[in-house]
Amino acid sequence: MEHTYTPGMRWYHYISGFFAGFFLANAIPHLFNGISGDAFPTPFSDDPGIALSSPLTNVLWALGNLLIGYLLFRIGRINSRRPGALFTFFAGAATISIALSILFTDKAFAY
Repeated sequence: MEHTYTPGMRWYHYISGFFAGFFLANAIPHLFNGISGDAFPTPFSDDPGIALSSPLTNVLWALGNLLIGYLLFRIGRINSRRPGALFTFFAGAATISIALSILFTDKAFAY
């Protein structure tokens, strides 16, 4: 069996992994609402994060998050052989998920 050398992780790989999880998790509600035809808050509304944006804006925002998340995922060298990278990836996803669940709790969006 041939063994290939895998260089070690540097500090910026962990930061990239964290933000990869952050962006990829943030894409989920925007993509879900956008393709369902529902309005949902984005940073591009009149009152960012509170007022609703159109489904198209949400789909575009989700696609941007997916692209950035994917690039950061690659930069972060995230794979199953790097438990530290996987941990920081999931920590990023958990951070944005928990923060947004608190932000949107009992929030009446402006229609």
